[in-house]
Amino acid sequence: MAKHTLFVCKSCHRASQERPENPPFDDDIFLDKLNALCSEQFLDDEIEIRSIGCLWACDRGCVVSVGSVDKPTYLFVNLTPEESSLPLMEFLQLYLHSKKGNIP
Repeated sequence: MAKHTLFVCKSCHRASQERPENPPFDDDIFLDKLNALCSEQFLDDEIEIRSIGCLWACDRGCVVSVGSVDKPTYLFVNLTPEESSLPLMEFLQLYLHSKKGNIP
């Protein structure tokens, strides 16, 4: 099975707020939470989580992208660490187990 990649934007902040001056930032909190959840729900060789400098959706809150070889790439915007982590894990399960990556 090809490895799937979850890209987490490192320059994101909540759309409704300016980036705070002091850490922790939303993107860091989200990345930590996703790392913890993925280590619980997936094998080490199934999902790779990578932080990326920018996904070019700076005014859209926390942003992630999911992709794999021969599957479409999905971009999710306006995410929050508190509300989006578990639904994103559900999507990853569907995406990982789909042959072509088409998720209704």
